[in-house]
Amino acid sequence: MSATRRQILAGTGALGAGIAFTGSFSELFAGTATAHGMGRRGYGPLVPDPDGLLDLPEGFRYRVLSREGDPLVSGEGKVPSNCDGMAAFPGLPGARGRTHLVRNHENRTDSRSPVPTVPGLTYDPGAEGGCTALELGADNSVRSERVAIAGTSTNCAGGHTPWNTWLTCEETEHLAGEENYTKDHGFIFEVDPYDPRRTGAVPLTAMGRFQHEAIAVDPGTGTVYETEDAFEKPFGLFYRFLPRKPRGGRGSLRAGGRLQALRVPGVPDLSTVQQPGTVLDHLTWVDVPDPLARHTPVRFQDFGPGGITHAQKLEGCYWGGSCVYFVSSFAHSAEGSAADHYGQVWKYEPKRRRLTLVVVFGPDSDLQLPGESPDNICLAPSGGLMVCEDGGGAQHVFGLTRRGRVYAMARGRQNIGTPQKPEWGEFAGITFSPDFRSMYVNCYTPGTTFAVTGPWSH
Repeated sequence: MSATRRQILAGTGALGAGIAFTGSFSELFAGTATAHGMGRRGYGPLVPDPDGLLDLPEGFRYRVLSREGDPLVSGEGKVPSNCDGMAAFPGLPGARGRTHLVRNHENRTDSRSPVPTVPGLTYDPGAEGGCTALELGADNSVRSERVAIAGTSTNCAGGHTPWNTWLTCEETEHLAGEENYTKDHGFIFEVDPYDPRRTGAVPLTAMGRFQHEAIAVDPGTGTVYETEDAFEKPFGLFYRFLPRKPRGGRGSLRAGGRLQALRVPGVPDLSTVQQPGTVLDHLTWVDVPDPLARHTPVRFQDFGPGGITHAQKLEGCYWGGSCVYFVSSFAHSAEGSAADHYGQVWKYEPKRRRLTLVVVFGPDSDLQLPGESPDNICLAPSGGLMVCEDGGGAQHVFGLTRRGRVYAMARGRQNIGTPQKPEWGEFAGITFSPDFRSMYVNCYTPGTTFAVTGPWSH
């Protein structure tokens, strides 16, 4: 199935922007909580925001929860920059209607606003990334906002666990002594959204040291699936971590386990698979020789006869039903990929050890994103997906219905340049409250977190 330019541009004002895909889109929702949602159409044209921040369909409204450079409610310093991956968690017993957010800050060593260092929550005082945690009232008022972990680097995405913690991922491989770092980086850290001091700043070293992007946890086995967004060839791998304590629980991942990488026989690069519905089986999982990458980055290591399977721009990852889904945002042969595409969504079935290419975005369509392709994704209450665009020009959150219709859900209007040359910050960290009444999304720069409410049930 495919979307047409007329579908998304009619009435949205989103000229020059769009998204297209082919494939069995309904597969993305099999067995998930949204599988029986409506998801037949969008919410109407975007209405220009008189305050120039966020355009939304009629009936929807936003609230700015937090902005880069403003004081943190905790008084620990300023709201950090580069707001990226994020997750929402339910309130504690007795705090009905509240929501807890954990928000990544993809700061390196030259950030505009570093994550403030806090005793007991700082891994490396030479690093400027980390996470902040917000507690929201039922009306999305900010009840608290504080540092959740500091002294990490390039915290891009991550994922939530079945026991309601956040795994924040460092998208870097810098070693101690490089730039201003005093410790090695490229790890996953666990963050407790309710009381960050219960998790502290402890790297989960057994889960590997590489350019982490996102994770998803199999709630039945505790297996953690990990994506790697490596910037240069050979590109990243798709991993699974078999924890020593499979039943999980806060802190359980510190007990260690086995890190393995996916090998698809005869397919050294996933970009060469172009036909949606293609099924790859006879897969194997190969132990990573040196998860800490003491001398050689993991993707360069010797995985024995048959090698290992790579893919460019592995990003979003989520668990749905009995499968894990992951995204390759794009592949460019000019950058070393074996073939070109503008986005793939893959489905891995652990019980069958089977990998299926579910959806392909462009370029064999007249409707493409004006730069890079789908980045951050999440399931929507209407039964479809919300997709954060990653490219140039005006930035959008697009909705994709279960029937394949594409619509613009939000458009950023944060003009931080000049009227002649506006600069648009990409969206990231899209997530919904546990009751699906609010959508939370970040603008990467200038770092801003929005809460969007409206007639989601329509």
